[in-house]
Amino acid sequence: MDWILVSKALVLGVVEGLTEFLPVSSTGHLIVVGSVLDFSGDFAKTFEIVIQLGAILAVCWEFRRKLGEVVAGLPTRPDARRFALNVVVATLPAIVLALLFEKTIKSALFAPVPVAFALVAGGVVILWVESRRRGAPVDGRAAASRPARVQSIDDLTVADALKVGLAQCFALIPGMSRSGSTIIGGMLFGLERRVATEFSFFLAIPVIVGATGYELHQTWQTLSTDWLGLFGVGFVAAFVSAFACVRWLLRYVASHDFVPFAWYRIAFGLVVLVLGYGAELGWESPA
Repeated sequence: MDWILVSKALVLGVVEGLTEFLPVSSTGHLIVVGSVLDFSGDFAKTFEIVIQLGAILAVCWEFRRKLGEVVAGLPTRPDARRFALNVVVATLPAIVLALLFEKTIKSALFAPVPVAFALVAGGVVILWVESRRRGAPVDGRAAASRPARVQSIDDLTVADALKVGLAQCFALIPGMSRSGSTIIGGMLFGLERRVATEFSFFLAIPVIVGATGYELHQTWQTLSTDWLGLFGVGFVAAFVSAFACVRWLLRYVASHDFVPFAWYRIAFGLVVLVLGYGAELGWESPA
């Protein structure tokens, strides 16, 4: 086995796990890190699809009790059916738009300049939402936040779920971040910070599993058993790092806001913009 490739797979798996559920854009990070490591081509695209499953498995494991209760309660419990309906409603808008505009998005937006601008724009939105929720200058703490309208994930209405689902559509733009779109969108629509974060985790399950299944179906002819070792390394790395990240994020949002992530996005976006214009990352401009 090529240990250089194994090292690259390990690094990319960790990057996927750490960024998938933070509001910083895992896609943007994987594109940049993959370019820096010279890890590209059809194999790299398939690899990135597979390791996403490792990250989402970490969420399933962390929330296995809640997921089990919902599945077991579907036949008899109205709250379980309402929760499942909310997830479905919030998932549909992004799925519809992705099916309609997938080719356009990939051809026009998977380039350094669009990704960089999306990162910066998302950072600015986070700063605005955090400042709006407090009604005071941003200070990096959540203690002074105004009380949110929705204090429990079980209190979400179908209308709330639909609003979060519409916010998730912005994640189709590379660099915007699925987690960032759903968490910040949820907060903007009245969800308490932890509620928005947890609901974002649950939305990731059908979105990522569905997207992964679709992409693998599209690329299954290019798959090779020779890649299983690298897939395994990336998958495990993504699972472990994502599990640690989810645990940390749930503790973090209990007493902090997302302002540091906003500034990180802006700084990272500017770096990507400079490197992209300088062709240092080796990305091709969209056709």
